[in-house]
Amino acid sequence: MTRLPRPVTRYRAVAAATALVLSAALAACGDEEPEAQDPGGEETSSAAGEPTDQPTDEPTGDGSETAEPTGKVTVPVYFVGDTPGGPALYREFRQVEADNPMEEAVALMVAGDALDPDYGSLWPGGSFDSVSFSDGAGAIVAGVSHDDWVDAPGDMTKEQARLAVQQLVYTVQGIQQERVPVLVQNGADPVDLFGIDTSGGLKAAKPLDVLAFMNVTTPEEGASVSGSFTAEGVGSSFEATVLWEIRDQAGEKVLDGFTTADGWIDKLYPWTAEVDVSGLAPGTYTFVALTDDPSGGEGGGPTEDTKTITVG
Repeated sequence: MTRLPRPVTRYRAVAAATALVLSAALAACGDEEPEAQDPGGEETSSAAGEPTDQPTDEPTGDGSETAEPTGKVTVPVYFVGDTPGGPALYREFRQVEADNPMEEAVALMVAGDALDPDYGSLWPGGSFDSVSFSDGAGAIVAGVSHDDWVDAPGDMTKEQARLAVQQLVYTVQGIQQERVPVLVQNGADPVDLFGIDTSGGLKAAKPLDVLAFMNVTTPEEGASVSGSFTAEGVGSSFEATVLWEIRDQAGEKVLDGFTTADGWIDKLYPWTAEVDVSGLAPGTYTFVALTDDPSGGEGGGPTEDTKTITVG
């Protein structure tokens, strides 16, 4: 994965829709491609509707095994990173203040304040006044008192605008653990986000339209490991095969293996791998999880997620 500046304020235009990577893999094996939905298109970005699926890849123990400090809670925050099909969303679990975790998480999201330097944000700075769930509205309400985000910046494409909106939707719905509408308001009035109409309430695009096909949950960026460790994450890889590697500081592969995820094709599924680093010299390495690529690179190559680790 190409490292991105933090925070990211611009991207090159998407060379190919992320779903095309999966399409190439499916064509190679002769399976039928699942029905796709335009990521962030009018149907997925503007109409609230009823939840079409429950969030199955949010924190339900995954990534939150470490005891939380008093007054803190672990939440998912969605950032943007490069993939062979263009920018896509990567999830990072973060500890934030428990009194208003949505506001804290969204502030990290807007700023692109990710632990992993490969991640960033498409939001051009600024802040929300408030973000919380409203029982009366039955929705998550994000309040603003400015018009800085009504129109897209001159260097933001429509695809980038839609993905930026999905950063917000996936983050707050992940914290709420429910696919409820997301309302963006100035006072009681709905306001556009980067030229996208929010008056009907925003909802999540289909996972494979906006999420990177491989995402590492553990080890976290900068983790220290020894002996062996359990790597975990979510992904959608050909025939559920998840590849992993350990690379040295020169980028050379020193260990590799594979594991099988719980599924593939329609969404991202959990995977787990046991990694034995007892034979490695102490030092800094990179753990890499990759999708399998039966197309031999014709689909742009595998999607990967990397984490810097220290072997003790």
